[in-house]
Amino acid sequence: MNRAHSPDDLLSPTGSSDSPGPATSPAAGPTSGPAAGPATPVPVVTSFADLRLPAALLRELTRQGVSAPFAIQAATLPNSLAGRDILGRGRTGSGKTLAFGLALLARIAGQPRAARRPRAVVLVPTRELAQQVTEALAPYARSLGLGLVSVVGGRSISGQARALRAGAEVVVATPGRLADLVERGDCRLDRVAVTALDEADQMVNLGFLPQVTALLDQVPPGAQHLLFSATLDGDVDLLVRRYLTDPAVHAVETSVDDAGRTEHHVVEVAAADKHDAVSRLAACGERVLLFVETRQAVDALAERLLGDGIRAAPLHGGRSQAQRSRTLEQFRAGQVTALVATNVAARGLHIDDLGLVVNVDPPGHHKDYLHRGGRTARAGASGSVVTIVLPQQRRAVAQLLAQAGVVPQTTRVGSGGGELSRITGVRRP
Repeated sequence: MNRAHSPDDLLSPTGSSDSPGPATSPAAGPTSGPAAGPATPVPVVTSFADLRLPAALLRELTRQGVSAPFAIQAATLPNSLAGRDILGRGRTGSGKTLAFGLALLARIAGQPRAARRPRAVVLVPTRELAQQVTEALAPYARSLGLGLVSVVGGRSISGQARALRAGAEVVVATPGRLADLVERGDCRLDRVAVTALDEADQMVNLGFLPQVTALLDQVPPGAQHLLFSATLDGDVDLLVRRYLTDPAVHAVETSVDDAGRTEHHVVEVAAADKHDAVSRLAACGERVLLFVETRQAVDALAERLLGDGIRAAPLHGGRSQAQRSRTLEQFRAGQVTALVATNVAARGLHIDDLGLVVNVDPPGHHKDYLHRGGRTARAGASGSVVTIVLPQQRRAVAQLLAQAGVVPQTTRVGSGGGELSRITGVRRP
């Protein structure tokens, strides 16, 4: 067992991503879970130049227009660059990708390349997040002459195997595909010096815990581990206990209501009026991300919105990776204005200037509400989250929002839905 705290700790889920911006005073607060420990004091860092980063990375940051670190970057980088394990908590959009990415790249800079034997591994829960992390880190890896490969399901495994055989210092992967490549002998983890786990809670929630632990058990003792998660309870806490040694603990605000940039609305409707309200929201004149619970419901709603004259498209795990990538590009370009998605498909998505998120089906857990709402109001922008609620759902949704720490504006919308224009500026399709 690797870097174990105790032999008794057995284990049974962003275009650019998370672009950094000006740091407020970094907020290091207590984290949940017994493994987290007290928050680590935060050095005062106002510039990347204050950090021990390679000169090539500093030049690339300047080329990318990145001038000052976000809070999570300013909090974690001094410790991660010094080689400490990191336990970071923060919502998506807080700058986690560069927080772990810069440290990871700096740690392995100058190391010799070897076929099938990467020096660093980044594990993420979904293909889309893998793509975004890869795109975000690629220019910084190139600046250091480091090879970076993305390995995910839905793509040719033989092509990914060839890339690994050619040699790549950094692998960004979903756990299942990396486990397949390791089993085939196309990748070995015995030279990995640093790992990063992004959105560790979702990897656990999606059932990847066995693959994650099997992979981390093959990483050499003494490797550095950087774990980032919106929540640190349950099996995430067990991951921390098993693999992190004396981690520096940092947290930034996890509420989707960060800095008051997000407006939250509950729209109460009768069942007969629900689709009319959803259609009006989807036709608001800007890009809208709509969440429903199942793949079948995604397809049905997208088809119905198309019938309403709205440029809608579905996004869920039943579609091929090529279809999903094409849909996301169309959404980013504005060719699709209403993206209908499941929780899993939209995990980790970063869409610039996304102003409206609609919970067509209310989520079942407050963490899912925070995740969904985190798709808007990113990188200092503002946005709105609208949750459609039927009469029988009122009590459950009220409890869910209270757990999420959100106080919404509640509006009852009848046939005709004129109130929607007042609260969100939407128009009739």
